[in-house]
Amino acid sequence: MAETHDTKAEQSAAKAEYAHKSKIGGQALIEGVMMKGAFRGAMACRLPNGDIDVETWDIPAEFMTDPKTGKQRLKPKWYNRIPLLRGCVNFVLSMIDGYRCMMKSAEKQMDEAVDDYCGWRKHEKIDKLEPAEQEAAFAKWYPEYCEKKNKEHEGEKDYTPLPVPDDEIIKKRWDYLQKASENYEYEEPSKFEKWVEEKCGDKIYNALMVLVVIFSLAISLLLFLYLPRFVVGLIKPLTESRIIRSCAEGVVKMAIFVGYMAFTGCMKSIRRTYEYHGAEHKTIACFEAALPLTVDNVKKQCRFHPRCGTSFIFLVLLISIFFGCFNPYDVTWQRVVFGFCLLPVIMGVSYELIRIAGRYQNLFTKILSAPGLWIQRITTKEPNAAQIECAIAAMTPCIPDNLEDDEW
Repeated sequence: MAETHDTKAEQSAAKAEYAHKSKIGGQALIEGVMMKGAFRGAMACRLPNGDIDVETWDIPAEFMTDPKTGKQRLKPKWYNRIPLLRGCVNFVLSMIDGYRCMMKSAEKQMDEAVDDYCGWRKHEKIDKLEPAEQEAAFAKWYPEYCEKKNKEHEGEKDYTPLPVPDDEIIKKRWDYLQKASENYEYEEPSKFEKWVEEKCGDKIYNALMVLVVIFSLAISLLLFLYLPRFVVGLIKPLTESRIIRSCAEGVVKMAIFVGYMAFTGCMKSIRRTYEYHGAEHKTIACFEAALPLTVDNVKKQCRFHPRCGTSFIFLVLLISIFFGCFNPYDVTWQRVVFGFCLLPVIMGVSYELIRIAGRYQNLFTKILSAPGLWIQRITTKEPNAAQIECAIAAMTPCIPDNLEDDEW
């Protein structure tokens, strides 16, 4: 009993000394989580074969002497010292990092060998054979596959030739590909996709990714800037007062946002991303509670967090209602242009409010955080143990040695 009491006392002392509001933030990826701390970023993805792949990168940092304490502490970036501006800059940087990691996580799920293996199984109807016959068929196919791939990529600088497989290599690849393909959904490429792959290779996919980003931004502007103003403009009684019109446009924006999140959450792949989103929040909460990062400890945490990007976006929509009251134009396209020009200011104000909500806990911040936390009931789902393991793997490299450098 005395030992248990001492342990609890030690935990309480540790929590009092180290528990804090962390500046580590993250994002859910495709079958993974990205985390970013003061000195290091990391992304951890669950590969098709079940392993966790962790990729880290250093974040340049400078130190300064604290004039009050005389201690060395992390020097904020120049833009982080300017209120309002730091919100816009951090939002753009987080979008860039998030997109880069999202694309990488997608690539990690696209194992060419697994895809070819699944295609071979389907075309040759391997599943109808006995297990021993399947392995024997693979032992015949795999050497031919390696030879074919080496010829296809002959002369390419970034390609590592597949070794001539012996019995041991064939056995290892058989075990790997069987495990990696358990949850893999194979899709037969169309004739057009085969033609594009043959004629253009990877170049066309890089171009398509750029087009996808441009198209996504255009759709976002259309949905959240043009459509609400257009819809409200059709209802004459709502246009007679600036305040009523701004509120109506804000309601339409929020309805579109909530509806979109709820609709996409019904898709299996997006729901899994929402589960990883929940794992990210729970892991950060576990660290902020000064508890060891274990699956059991993370599971007990709340999956809602006041510093979530979803809360930030929803807060932007709310703040836009206030700023919309100062929009002097009645013509739809003029209101859209004016609203677009105000967007950096709205994001700056929203970021400052998120900073306050993340740092303090009082009646004001509870009211401020409430709408965003409610939305997170849609954009986060309870994660399983495997997803939590990914979040822990991403979080661990981002924790600095000196926790004072991690204070939010």
